[in-house]
Amino acid sequence: MKRLLVAIFVLAVVAGCNTTATENHEHAPDGSHPGEEGLQALSYTLYSDKTELFVEFKPLVVGQTSTFAAHLTKLGDTFLPYTEGIVTVSLLLGTKGLKQTAIAPSSPGIFRLALQPSAVGKGKLIFDITASGITDQIVIPDVEVYANEAAAIASQALTDGANDISFLKEQAWKIEFTNMPVTKDTIYEVLKVTGEIQSAPGDDVTIASRSNGIVKFLTNNNVIGASVRSGQPMFGVSGGEIAFENVEAAKEAARAELSTAKAEYDRISELIKDKLVTQTEYRQASLRYEQAQIALANLSRNYSGGKNLSSPINGYVKTLLVSEGQYVNSGQPLAIITKNNQIILKADVSLKDAGKIQEIREAQFSLAQSKELFNSKELNGRLLSIGKTTSSNSPFIPVFFQIDRRPELVPGSFADIYLKTKPVYNVLIIPVSALIEEQGAYYAYVQTKGESFQKRELKLGVNDGKQVQVVSGISEGERVVVKGAYQIKLTQASGTMPAHGHEH
Repeated sequence: MKRLLVAIFVLAVVAGCNTTATENHEHAPDGSHPGEEGLQALSYTLYSDKTELFVEFKPLVVGQTSTFAAHLTKLGDTFLPYTEGIVTVSLLLGTKGLKQTAIAPSSPGIFRLALQPSAVGKGKLIFDITASGITDQIVIPDVEVYANEAAAIASQALTDGANDISFLKEQAWKIEFTNMPVTKDTIYEVLKVTGEIQSAPGDDVTIASRSNGIVKFLTNNNVIGASVRSGQPMFGVSGGEIAFENVEAAKEAARAELSTAKAEYDRISELIKDKLVTQTEYRQASLRYEQAQIALANLSRNYSGGKNLSSPINGYVKTLLVSEGQYVNSGQPLAIITKNNQIILKADVSLKDAGKIQEIREAQFSLAQSKELFNSKELNGRLLSIGKTTSSNSPFIPVFFQIDRRPELVPGSFADIYLKTKPVYNVLIIPVSALIEEQGAYYAYVQTKGESFQKRELKLGVNDGKQVQVVSGISEGERVVVKGAYQIKLTQASGTMPAHGHEH
């Protein structure tokens, strides 16, 4: 009995181990186990300017049906699967050809196709894609059709994918994922400094009171950020009995002076005709009359019933300096209106970089509240001025750019600034977003096949905040992951190979 129990226990352990192996063991794309002899699937990854095609199929053998799993991705800011469309695969072999069409994907992004060649030779596979608003064609040249399976197996080349990380299309399509080819281009050396956004001189206009009195808001739009039109009334200032010492008394005195000056002017005007008064007396009477008219007009305009103050420009309320019902004096600022057209980017350059200031061409910058990188040239910017000395309040040399205003560029915001100086020509560059930093070293993920990636350690050169020079680690033409690198890193860290969600 005891021996029977031991035997049952051993069988149970073996069965458990076999179950685990069956659930977690790896398959080759054709379904065979690694190391087993058999016809291994081919895979191709090709790009047009609109589409990425990643296709897997068994080598073409005369008389045998080869099935194709064509993974089609729309290229753009984020790579997305083709969720509808018609795909035709054609095999052209000399003057002969055959084709098959899928009128819809079997699952988002994956189109199932099949071909059964009837002749041996070397031809090409053509994939024609038609979807809403998209017509595309991708060609795989030099595709061999074998006489039998043995010939196909004999021609199979061993591939080394030991260092590759598997990241399936189904995973990439669910996240923000993009890759791009590594190219050579010009990048500029930079001075990395800090600075701030400031209002442009002349872009702000202050509305000030023209008299003493009580402020009244003439619109409900008197709030910071509100849009105003040129000539739009904004404030009223009423004097009443408390303004300008005694407004009514001043008006009465002005009326009396005007009446007296007019009577004198009329009398002198009659006498001058007969030359009974001099020209000097006439001019004095005329000047007195004009001054009396102006004085009364000013008092009436500024104090009679209050004075309405309007916006002199089209713009926005930048600052509101008073509250309704507040008493103000003549000349006191009430609000600041900004045209909201242009602003100033001020960069503070360290004295150690003073020798490079004259090489500055343009600026790239980001704000603390935003990850977006702005470029002065793209904002119609120009280098406004370069300081010649430091100020008593700052040990830095100021550099000013005038740029177009954007809603997120708020004066008073602090910025990280990359000042572009000397160009470095014909070097490998990749976007900064492709970089992964680990303990001071930098890496990027390179796509080796449609669903295979390698982690590469990079030696970097110039970094302008948007792009970075790669000295070593990547070659020209390889495709580097620009968006989605962190998700691939998590897949690698998990140590598990994701299961395919489609049949190969």
